[in-house]
Amino acid sequence: MQYRPLGRTGLEVSAICLGTMTFGQQNTEAEGHAQLDYALDRGINFLDTAELYSIPPKAETQGSTERIIGTWLKARGNRDKVILATKVCGLSEMTWFRDGGAPARPDRAQIREAVDKSLTRLQTDYIDLYQLHWPGRPVPQFGANPTRWTTPAGDEVPITETLDAFAELVKEGKVRHVGLSNESAWGTMCFICEAERTGAPRVASVQNAYNLLNRTYETALAEVGLREDVGLLAYSPLGQGYLTGKYQKGARPAGSRTALFNRGQRYEHAGTEQAIDDYLAIAREQGLDPSQMAIAFCLAKEFVASVIIGATTMEQLETDIGAIDVAFTPELSAKIDAVHQLRGNPAP
Repeated sequence: MQYRPLGRTGLEVSAICLGTMTFGQQNTEAEGHAQLDYALDRGINFLDTAELYSIPPKAETQGSTERIIGTWLKARGNRDKVILATKVCGLSEMTWFRDGGAPARPDRAQIREAVDKSLTRLQTDYIDLYQLHWPGRPVPQFGANPTRWTTPAGDEVPITETLDAFAELVKEGKVRHVGLSNESAWGTMCFICEAERTGAPRVASVQNAYNLLNRTYETALAEVGLREDVGLLAYSPLGQGYLTGKYQKGARPAGSRTALFNRGQRYEHAGTEQAIDDYLAIAREQGLDPSQMAIAFCLAKEFVASVIIGATTMEQLETDIGAIDVAFTPELSAKIDAVHQLRGNPAP
């Protein structure tokens, strides 16, 4: 395993992070514990979850992933061996997170309620990286980098309020470091500038979608990340499984996320299937597993602090972690860039 700095925190995180959002729906507690054991044995020290999880979000399963991680931490007594990241919801109409049923919003009161509930479920007294899951303002396309801008309207929580609430948690020792997710270059810089102005904690990372079908992070955020030491935690490196090829030509394997939940529309835009075909052809030509090639592509980028993988079977987990051993050559990079030049970002 490789280890990389997490922003300016002084922490060294594994280049592969275990994402856990399937724990509680697609994976049982026992299966989640088995994945966590295997990942730790392979050198992964970085775990990512959220108060929202498991996915898809539902009132009856909300918080289940944190609870499963919590029972594992208690059973193994290994809290000091992992860097634990979780997230608080951004602006949302979902009402099942807070006492009293208020819609989620990252203001001071809700952040304090959220972190205390996460700490209880996780059975720990501190969180290493506490992230804002998506912005506290109306944004297009979940807050990442849309290819076409639309101006949303509505209420918002000032960045200053969210950051002040994070600062209180760091001061109290409940949170060590803070980060963002599904955020834009503008939003990231606002958090950085506000921290420099007030002395509040500096964001260490931004967790955004990044994969062969969606390289929009490179447009503006990559420079922000490199110049400001804000590492990318790249989620969905396999494009929700579409980059494995298992959904090509309309296939819907039994038990797959798309078959179970019909949530793959982000990766079904016009031109996406053709792009996937091109990347699958490169993997065949190079003698590579397509999953490992897609993850290795992310690992090779200097702005990436860690790549978040997720699996529902141990076989998938073993394959994905094995991407750490793939040699990402200049020749392979050139072939991938040639497809990107032709196909662009069909699934932002």
